[in-house]
Order: sequence, then C-alpha cells, then structure tokens
Amino acid sequence: MPRPFARPDDITRPDEPGDTLPGVFPFTRGIQPTMYRGRLWTMRQYAGFGTAAESNARYRYLLERGVSGLSVAFDLPTQMGYDSDHPMARGEVGRVGVAIDSIEDMATLFDGIPLDKVSTSMTINSTAIILLALYVAVARRQGVPLEKLSGTIQNDILKEYIARGTYIFPPRDSLRIVTDIFAWCERELPNWNTISISGYHIREAGSTAVQEVAFTFANAIAYVDAARAAGLDVNRLGQRLSFFFAAHNDFIEEIAKFRAARRLWAHIMRDRFGATDARAQQMRFHTQTGGSTLAARQPDNNIVRVAIQALAAVLGGTQSLHCNGRDEALALPTEDAARLALRTQQIIATESGVANTVDPLGGAWSIEQRTNDIEAEAQAVIEEIDKAGGTLAAIEAGRIQRQIQDAAYAAQQAIDSGAAVVVGVNKYETGEGGSIELLRIDPEGERRQAAAVAALRQSRDSAAWRASLEGIERAARDGTNLVPTILRAVEARATLGEISDTLRAVFGEHREIST
Repeated sequence: MPRPFARPDDITRPDEPGDTLPGVFPFTRGIQPTMYRGRLWTMRQYAGFGTAAESNARYRYLLERGVSGLSVAFDLPTQMGYDSDHPMARGEVGRVGVAIDSIEDMATLFDGIPLDKVSTSMTINSTAIILLALYVAVARRQGVPLEKLSGTIQNDILKEYIARGTYIFPPRDSLRIVTDIFAWCERELPNWNTISISGYHIREAGSTAVQEVAFTFANAIAYVDAARAAGLDVNRLGQRLSFFFAAHNDFIEEIAKFRAARRLWAHIMRDRFGATDARAQQMRFHTQTGGSTLAARQPDNNIVRVAIQALAAVLGGTQSLHCNGRDEALALPTEDAARLALRTQQIIATESGVANTVDPLGGAWSIEQRTNDIEAEAQAVIEEIDKAGGTLAAIEAGRIQRQIQDAAYAAQQAIDSGAAVVVGVNKYETGEGGSIELLRIDPEGERRQAAAVAALRQSRDSAAWRASLEGIERAARDGTNLVPTILRAVEARATLGEISDTLRAVFGEHREIST
C-alpha cells in the first residue's frame, strides 16, 4: 500500500544510471533518450465488429481521423477456432469483434489499406498462427514484401488459461505453436513483434497492479525459456517481444507500475537470461485504458476516467495507446465514441505539454517510492512462482488463477461496501441510466457470414485444400514448423475452423482446471 506521503529517505533503493537518464539500463525513465520529444506514441484504436466489410469501413474512418496504427478485435468464434456456420458460433458471430473465416474475409478487412504503410496489431491468441498466416497471405496478394510488414500478433496463450479462457489446446502444445511463430518470424518478418505479453487481461480479470506485473512477467519468462529450448537466441528474441498493460484509475500507482515494470524486465533479461543487447533488455509496451473501470451508469463519467488513465500511460512511457469509448460498458463503441477516444489521445499529445519532457514525474518522491515498492513486490511474487515449479506448473495447479480470483473478490467487496468509491455507482448517484446512442450489430450479418463461408467451400480446389490440411497434420505430429503449412492452407482457401479442427485432432482440447 502507498504511504500517506513520501520523503527523500523513503527512496532506499540504490541508484542505477537509468534511474536518472532515459534510454539507459535499466530504462526506468524510458527506453529512448528523447522519448516523445523524438516520436510520439502510436495512437491505436482497437476496433472490429460484424463482417469484414463493416470493420474495414471503421478502419478507414479511424485512419482518416488520425489513427497511426490499427488494432483488430476478433469475434469469439474466430478466437476459439470455429467458422461462422458452426453450431458453437451461433449468436456470437461479429458480436465482440470481426468475424474472419478465410483469406477472402481477411482481404476484405484490409481492402484499400496498404499493409506496407500501416502498422497492425491483432489481438488473437489460440488461433494466432492462423490469423498471422492470413495477414501474410493478404500482404502477398497486395504485392507487399514481407520485410515491409510491421505490427504485432498478441500470441499470448498462457494468460488465456489464467485470466480469459479463449484457449483451445493444452498449454504445452500451445507453447510449441508460440515458438513456431517466433522461429518463422525471425526468418521471414524482421519488423514484426511476435508476441504481446498481456497484463491487460490479467488486470481486467481482477488482479492488483503488482499481480498484473508479476504474472505477466512469469508468463514472459516461460516464453523465453521455451524459445531458448527451441534454439532461439535471447538477444534476437528479446528485440521482438512486446507487452500489453492496462491503465486503471489510481494515477500515481499506474505511472509507477509502468516505470517499475520497465526496470524489472531489464533486470530479468540481463540477469536471468544473459541478454547483452540493449534492445533485448528494453520493455516495449502497448497500453489500453481499463475496460473494467467503466460504468454503465452516468456513462459520460467514463470520458474523465479514460482521460486520467491515458495520461497515466503517457507519463509512464507507453509506446502505444488505445483509449476506450465512453459507451463500452454498454456496447461496442459508436463512431462518435471512437472519435472522442482518439481525440483524448491527441489532446494529451498536442495540448497538455507532457510530451515535451522525458519522464516529467521522475524524481517525485511518491513516484519513486511507489516505483521501488511495486518492483520489489512483483519480484517477490515471481520468486514464489519459481519456487512452486515455474509458470506452467502454477497454471496447471490453478495457483495463479486462485490469486486473481481472490483479488477480484476483495475489489468487488470494497465497491459493494463503499470503501472503494465509483462515482455515479455507489456515490453521487442520480438515478441516471445509460441513455446514449449505442452501436447495434446487424443480426442479418451472421446469416450472410455463414452463407459466405459455405459458398467458399463449394468454390475452392478440393484437392489442394485437402492436401494442405494433411500437411498441417503431418507437421503437428512430427514437430515441423507449422507456419509454412498453415500459410499454404489459407492460400488454398482452407477455413480457420478447418485448420483449428486439424490441430484439435492432433493436440486435443484443454479442459479448465477447477479452482
């Protein structure tokens, strides 16, 4: 817990060069010497809903209004490896993101958007290898050299087992897929971040700020261990890792959290893994404002919450930022809400003045004290996981899941009792509802999407399609890198569901551990 006030003698941690100089190990003050004075963070707006054509229209809208990078949200069937006409997809097609079944959908999603000019982040995990292959296949159709592609695939399957639930295969088979992506991208996609290790979903599931950092890094340690076991070089791999954190309401804590995480990760990479390259030691991260902090009551209050959270992310040194819409406690954002969320970033960047100074709150006693405390507390949690046998063992035993559930329960109790104030919910209530315009998903979209995937199956070369799926099965069984075989399959117009089912037949499906 933060102390009621801080003094110079509270700052007991030994100084390192990077505690006073940005761009210097352990990068407490930022990974670049000039930070936003040299280049602003990338302004992304996470978006996707309905069909590929509907989402393409939203992307063009955002790009025309100043978004500097795309962030794709996929619907639950796409995340779980089901085509839109599968019985398990019924009622969920296009609801929480865009439906992508095949290369034709992916081509429509990026129609008129030059992939060599736009950085794309894709929030996808269980089926990340398929969506990456689809993106690469569309780039080939556009004639874009692969070395010109830039962006990120989330590809963080471990947090699905502990915080979110959109997993398909058992953890150890999923880790094999992750390392296949690492290895292939190292050869073929030099400007692509191969994983975005996510604390965001851990925090949204109810963790504390310290747990968010600790569990994210525990997952990251497991990925680096798996990559090294697969023969990958830590200095090269480290340059391709990125992270994804939440920004919640405690302004001082959130700023300190980002600074502490950057410093802790630098030490993990250098001291635990022996990384000597400075870029491999740096923690590059995307931030999204906290969806779970938004309220359906008095929704305009969410505009203020998002602005405070976004400012904390900037003062903490984020490389990329998404601001939530004021309406996201009620529905996916409307165009107006998405525009206002983007304008929030733009006002911070151009009017607030905070981008003119590197780490402007560095040296503030409360910031430095809280940075030190979060680093030490997160390190202690990581050490406990190590003693318990490591991240995979902790996940398989349900240990991490239980700690998040306990933290979420305590947080909800604090809200219910009034100990934690949520303005307009448990204090300053006026009886207002959520009477604002909401985005409505066309219910006919699911029928059209299901019909389109059925028509695609009738129009493709069946021999090439069948051979491509057989190639995936062989690679899954014999340990060959899966990316080339899946790329051939999507170009043969195999669907996401068919590829997922082929892998299910080899790896099986994971069943949730009761905690």
